Amino acid sequence: MASASLTILQARRGVSPVTALRVVAILAIWALWEGVAASGLLYKGVVPSSFAIFRALAVLVASADFYTNLAVTLFEVAGALLIGGVAGLVVGLLLGASKFFSRAFEPYVHYLAPTPKIVFLPVLMVMFGVGPASKLALGAISAFFPMALSIAVGVRGVDPVLLRVAQSFRLTRLQVVRKVYLPALVRPISIGLRLSFGLAMVGCLLSEIALSNKGLGFLAANDYGHFQIPAMYAVLIVVFVLAAAGNAAIVRLIRPRGAV
Repeated sequence: MASASLTILQARRGVSPVTALRVVAILAIWALWEGVAASGLLYKGVVPSSFAIFRALAVLVASADFYTNLAVTLFEVAGALLIGGVAGLVVGLLLGASKFFSRAFEPYVHYLAPTPKIVFLPVLMVMFGVGPASKLALGAISAFFPMALSIAVGVRGVDPVLLRVAQSFRLTRLQVVRKVYLPALVRPISIGLRLSFGLAMVGCLLSEIALSNKGLGFLAANDYGHFQIPAMYAVLIVVFVLAAAGNAAIVRLIRPRGAV
């Protein structure tokens, strides 16, 4: 059935094989979801019909309370990405450009990077309280590490000839960063930002789920607590759309020269 659908889609003018395969995969997943929802194999309501989820999504986006919680999450994620991303950029430049700083501190960055950042939440709650500041801080910590490591690797890959040219022109360190490193680090910055954005969103949402009365994480946890499963899935769809849109925006805004 899937191969037949793929053949039909490929036969249509302007539909590439990749697009056709994507459409077929989505349709197959949707059919599987509906089949599981109608089968009764799982506890009733755990896998609701997609039609029930989309009805809940329509109710969600029509609610004024949704936009209040959406604004809270967007503020936290944007602030976390800004703070963690800038800090990661600065630290990555230091680690990549200085052998002394790299030998002294980079092992700690590597050891802490894979640590689940949610373990820092109790400490952040003590330091910043249970308001948005602790969620923003957790998101910033999550965003810091991928940016720092990506930039450090990128700095070491900068062509030494460019550095020698900068030295011959007697550029200051700040000028070297602006005129040599940053233009050469477009791709590492893009990669670091994409990873940092995803982890900042995860950190903020986890902290909202753990302890908050605002935000999309709170909405999802609240719907789960009241066993409003279609509404919970509706919130998750919104989170997925936000993550995809944010990632696409980063790719579009920070694109290596010559990329299409």
